[in-house]
Amino acid sequence: MAEMSHTARVRPLCWKTARRLLSAAVPLVVSWPVRVKAAAAASLGPSVPPVRIVALVGDGSVSPLNSAPWHDVMLHTAKKLKWVDEQYEMRVFSDNFYESNNETVAKRVTEEVRRSNVLIVVAVTSKESVKWIQAHRHFVPNIICLESSVALTNKLGGMVIETEIKGNNIFTKLVPTSQWKKLHESREVAQTVSLAWERHNCDDIRFCLLVIINAYITPVPTLKNLRAKGFSTFKCMLKNCGVQILNCLSDPICRKALQCLSQCSPGDQVCNYTCIASYESPLLEEFSLCVLQKNNCLGLDVEIPEKPHVAPISGFRGQRLCHETAEDLLVGWLGKLDWSWRVVAGQNRAYDQFPCQYQLFYRGKQKGTFWCEAVFQVRTLDGSATSWRRRKYNVRRGEVPGIFHFSIMDNGVVTDEMWTIVDVCEDLSWGLIHYRGAARVAGQTYSGAVLVSPDGVYPDEKQHRERLIAALDRCCIKEWELFMVDNNCSCQDPPLCLPEGCSLHYNVDVDHSRKQMSLL
Repeated sequence: MAEMSHTARVRPLCWKTARRLLSAAVPLVVSWPVRVKAAAAASLGPSVPPVRIVALVGDGSVSPLNSAPWHDVMLHTAKKLKWVDEQYEMRVFSDNFYESNNETVAKRVTEEVRRSNVLIVVAVTSKESVKWIQAHRHFVPNIICLESSVALTNKLGGMVIETEIKGNNIFTKLVPTSQWKKLHESREVAQTVSLAWERHNCDDIRFCLLVIINAYITPVPTLKNLRAKGFSTFKCMLKNCGVQILNCLSDPICRKALQCLSQCSPGDQVCNYTCIASYESPLLEEFSLCVLQKNNCLGLDVEIPEKPHVAPISGFRGQRLCHETAEDLLVGWLGKLDWSWRVVAGQNRAYDQFPCQYQLFYRGKQKGTFWCEAVFQVRTLDGSATSWRRRKYNVRRGEVPGIFHFSIMDNGVVTDEMWTIVDVCEDLSWGLIHYRGAARVAGQTYSGAVLVSPDGVYPDEKQHRERLIAALDRCCIKEWELFMVDNNCSCQDPPLCLPEGCSLHYNVDVDHSRKQMSLL
């Protein structure tokens, strides 16, 4: 999808089209099916239905997540579910349990399935396993079968769903029934689950399960912002931001951003942020600033997620970490190189996916100020054009050395983040930084981690793998969750200039780091 020229002709907008584009202005607020059961549970007060999930995984099956075993992926997803609610239970079993002569194991699996309200079947193809699932399917009201035998039947809210395979999308056709409202809601849920699953990452797999929980068991607080506010939102927008709305819809680039956002599925932060970064403009910033930041027309207010809680590095080169040294670690190679760090890999595809990422950390001209500037490339969604983007964060020290508060106005919306230095090698050959963030008035929260090095190359496997894996574990991240950033030759001539009067290191000797690296 190439960017349109500013001189491109703008077609007249009918109100229906304008309203559809307006509803896409905030990526995560869309129409969302809320089942009667979940709504009723919310009105009952403290009595919350238990969430019990069973995952049945094909023995020896391999996932698209860097070829990690599906069994490991689902176990990791079960841990991440606890970040949302400690009461959520998810048991993971291999589908070959019946092959063992241990009746206790088979009995346990059967009992867990019978008491569950969600059964997720992943990569199960053996005839024996299919027969077992078919014999026990009536115990579970919600069954989703992914990348599994076509003989398996799916259910949502007790309603049988006919499967029709189109690629990996198994939720494309529903059996017609007289319950049209329920049918429509199930179709909405099924489509959202299918699209999220096809993105193949742990966060979206968890999102699939949360969608089912939210629709059929009990409301999920973290998903409440996916529901449109309706007429009150449009009334607020038109009352307070009429000029900004008209300017955006009349401009080809700003309008292109809204059109791009309207194609993103619920919860797809990758699609949402790519649209915003690809088609950002002063008019889009003014639109978001008025609708969201100044008038909060969506009535949203979210906090930075508390989990996972990640402890910072405690010391560096034999010395206990202090605030000054922690800042020096972020400043990194700046001064010897034109940048502090380059991003090698990331865990959150929405924010870490962009090619050619450079980080510049420096102390400001005014005493006590510290800044981070992120420079990266954005490619239009069809890959036809690239351009550089630059973000400037205000950075404040946290209560503990190694933890920092970041804030930025990003395309009209204030974003707050907590960054933690998890580990930095003594020779500054690599570092791992974890972050948690929230765009409060957009109702958006996120977390992730970036692996950095001076040259954008992955740390040497033999020397650093064990230490890196340990650092990732402290972030509750598996190495197979990481994806590599494209740092190829197109990263030439990045805009890396620094402001006058800035200062760099206080305690850390970067020349010592260069000598250490030269000896390796």
